[in-house]
Amino acid sequence: MPRTAGESTPKYRKHKATAQAVVTISGRDHYLGPYGSKASRVEYDRLIGEWLAAGRRAVAVSDSNDLTVTELCKAYKAYAEAYYVRGGRLYNIATAMRAIRLRYGHTRATEFGPLALKAVRQTFVDDGKARKYCNSLIQEIRRAFKWAASEQLIPMGTWQSLTTVAGLRVGHTAARETEPIKPIDDSIVEATLPHMPAVVADMVRFQRATGARPAEVCAIRPGDVDRSGDVWAYRPRSHKTKHHGRDRVIFVGPKAQEVLRPYLLRSADAFCFSPAESERARKAVLRSNRKTPVQPSQLDRSKKRPKRKPGAVYNRLSYLTAIHRACDKAFPPTEKLEGDELKQWRSAHRWSPNRLRHTAATEIRKRFGLESAQMVLGHSKPNTTLIYAERDLQKAAAVIREVG
Repeated sequence: MPRTAGESTPKYRKHKATAQAVVTISGRDHYLGPYGSKASRVEYDRLIGEWLAAGRRAVAVSDSNDLTVTELCKAYKAYAEAYYVRGGRLYNIATAMRAIRLRYGHTRATEFGPLALKAVRQTFVDDGKARKYCNSLIQEIRRAFKWAASEQLIPMGTWQSLTTVAGLRVGHTAARETEPIKPIDDSIVEATLPHMPAVVADMVRFQRATGARPAEVCAIRPGDVDRSGDVWAYRPRSHKTKHHGRDRVIFVGPKAQEVLRPYLLRSADAFCFSPAESERARKAVLRSNRKTPVQPSQLDRSKKRPKRKPGAVYNRLSYLTAIHRACDKAFPPTEKLEGDELKQWRSAHRWSPNRLRHTAATEIRKRFGLESAQMVLGHSKPNTTLIYAERDLQKAAAVIREVG
């Protein structure tokens, strides 16, 4: 098999003009000392070891002090795409890198300091981004410079100077604040379900019954579910805290089992909830509801080369989009709205699948306590569970009724 570019290791060679050993890495010649000497071999091994540790990455400049912000962003993005597998994190990285490239792309990375970072942060605020999201993007920029320092692309002091920029604080910035995610009332969910595809409706029912994350609902496969007990155990192959070495077990009770059981009749590695399967079911319903006979030419009216095909698995975005479309049908505006007014109406009447997790957490905490909610949601610390599980104010009212 022929080698592709970047696979071969740079060779130890003799430079005839000087009788020195030389190796060319990323287009740059490194002279190692007298050819054939032990010292030159040691130096060669050191350089190759560092090159391999950097992922065979080609540095576009000859001197790290000349590295531009654009070159740093490009190198970090390549590293991130290989290291991070979760799409949301990569989207934030791309957003942060794009912001500093647009304004400081030709600036030397060593000259990008705290004032430049604050200027970029202000552009996020001016664009209307929420305070927490602004802080998250700034943190991604700092991580990029920290990584560059660890790769000896920039001096350590460049990254350390960026850590002196504190995050935006509540009441001390013009950045907008976002409302905390609240549980969704079950009556609203029930009103939305009839307007969803059958597969998406079952995903919602399964998530409400288990308190799973949206991504965990999308990724479930028959082979991931242990059905040996009366309560099933679903272990996702990939989950949010896997890189911390934590195990994640989602317990599936009778209600969730009833929803999931028909989707387990497939191969162990096939995804239970499939957009392609949902689309086929939707077309079958439309065909069965026809009042006129189906003509031979109408048996298959799908495009031969569609721009977009239904995938084999839902992701968080497609799952969210399907729910939002159902919300638009279930809660249409009472009058004709356009532009910003229509956006505001939809924002007020749409709900996200993550709110189902908050609803489940609140119910479990109310009935069984905080520790039970923590175990079901898979949190390592109870403080995280407090974000999801609303306090039961009725208990506080009952106490005051007795003592106040």
